Amino acid sequence: MSIVQDIRTAFSRRDNALIQLIWLNVLVFASLILLKFILKFSSAIGYYPLILSQFQISSAFPILIRHPWTILTYAFTHEEFFHILFNMLNLYWFGQLVREYLGDRRLVSIYVLGALAGALVFLLTYNFVPAFQDGLGTPMVGASAAVTAIIVAGATLLPDYTFMLILIGPVKIKWIAAVVVLISLAGVNGGNPGGEIAHLGGALLGFFFVKQLQAGRDLGRPVQAVGNWFSNLFSSRPAMRVSTTRRPEPVTATSASGAKKPAVPGQPLQDEIDNILDKISRSGYESLSKDEKQKLFRASQQ
Repeated sequence: MSIVQDIRTAFSRRDNALIQLIWLNVLVFASLILLKFILKFSSAIGYYPLILSQFQISSAFPILIRHPWTILTYAFTHEEFFHILFNMLNLYWFGQLVREYLGDRRLVSIYVLGALAGALVFLLTYNFVPAFQDGLGTPMVGASAAVTAIIVAGATLLPDYTFMLILIGPVKIKWIAAVVVLISLAGVNGGNPGGEIAHLGGALLGFFFVKQLQAGRDLGRPVQAVGNWFSNLFSSRPAMRVSTTRRPEPVTATSASGAKKPAVPGQPLQDEIDNILDKISRSGYESLSKDEKQKLFRASQQ
């Protein structure tokens, strides 16, 4: 199977958001490398900064106004190999955890909102904090703010979940997130203060997103609505038929086992929740399937 077919397959699946995010980053990275190579050998390398400016976000508002799309495209753009490598590894490791528990749509929501939060903090810092105004006009690229949002979201959701780190051993995700935030704080005084500030914006978003979700408020609904709009725009669907026949009123039903069906569609039965809790007590949270974790989360919102 060709690479093109692999990419088409990855993007044709609706339950593949994590791999799709990684592919988008890789495709932009590979395209910029190829373009830079072509421009170099055609003696037109001077055009490359102009092309890159269509993807990177600038801390100067006049430039941003001319390139408003860069408030999001910067989070899919990398120029250095190790920059994209570490970002994609972290996105894969921590994104799997968030996706497994919250689902694909909320994973994308955290990524997008983390990128926007990082961009907002980046812009506000350079434009309104005197210590940073000497660097006004500094550009920024990279998925780090979005990835940091996913790391902190995972740590807020499951603080005691354990990762096995090479040469270190088992480490709880809350300590990994704490180290990521501390490194970003320390890096503000380094050579990339804007990027580190953006990481902190993403971290705040990840924490706030999960806390609001646990309180019953999904901050990702606008992102999901926009995604649905684009999906409907580019997908051909047959026209819906409108029926004039009135449907019967819903009635309360009982299953053959005597257990009541949930009053709200999509909510798990109490018997199911009891079985899941029993499984946790026997084998631990990590033994749950993706479906069981999502049922447990939906039940916690009741």
